Amino acid sequence: MARLISIIVGLGFVVVLLYTFAVGAYTAATEKAEVTAEHEFHLTPRDAHLQSAGWTGTFDYQQVQRGYQVYKEVCSACHSLRHVAIRNLGELGYSEAEVKAEASSWMVPGIDPNTGESTLIEGSPTDYFPSPYPNAVAAAAANNNAVPPDLSLITKARHDGGNYVYSLLTGYADPETYTHDGKSLKEEFPDFTTPTGLNFNPYFPNLNLAMAAPLSDGQVTYADGTEASLDQMAKDVAAFLVWTAEPTLQKRHATGFPVVLFLIFASVLAFLAYRNVWRNVKH
Repeated sequence: MARLISIIVGLGFVVVLLYTFAVGAYTAATEKAEVTAEHEFHLTPRDAHLQSAGWTGTFDYQQVQRGYQVYKEVCSACHSLRHVAIRNLGELGYSEAEVKAEASSWMVPGIDPNTGESTLIEGSPTDYFPSPYPNAVAAAAANNNAVPPDLSLITKARHDGGNYVYSLLTGYADPETYTHDGKSLKEEFPDFTTPTGLNFNPYFPNLNLAMAAPLSDGQVTYADGTEASLDQMAKDVAAFLVWTAEPTLQKRHATGFPVVLFLIFASVLAFLAYRNVWRNVKH
């Protein structure tokens, strides 16, 4: 009897599950999806034309150095880079003395040798780039209750990462006058609002984000004389963050093509050997 009851209960569960699935599938197939501002006006990233893009991409180390300068002078005020060691700057063409000088310009958590208490000390090349906040609570309190993400791997964490960073930094707009493809945001969605403390950006998934536009023309002074326009700085810092996320990208590309060519050559040899060994065998 108990066995019969368990079978009936199991069948009832299967029937309910199939009914739920059928109702959901029918609803999805017949009901028209609600058109939202996020769906209509969220844009895919624009092409920043970074040298690192594509299968044969390489790094423009001069541009990456400029991107590091933008990160240091602008982005580091809110965003950490905790997976990157200061000594890694040597891979960008900085000399050992320059790396040590850069390290000493950063203040990192340490211990006071006299009191044993936690304090900030000059960084060394072996240190990792420090966080601007002691913890997530302090970060949220300083940024309208939004914790700025760590940028070490941001171009891997976002689709089309390098282009996404570039587009986001250059994409801020006024929602009251914003248009795309001849459509006005306010005319299409009059109820759309950007809450106080947030900023409109069509490259952000829900169109509103806590970070205000961080870059403006002439905000940094490049040592190589490059004009520090907003567009240029956005490209440079995007190139830098592509490097922090995948510093071995150039080596991987350089190794990958010979490996692919070898595999193709080996496959041809294997096929010819197969034909030679089995050519006299009748089916």
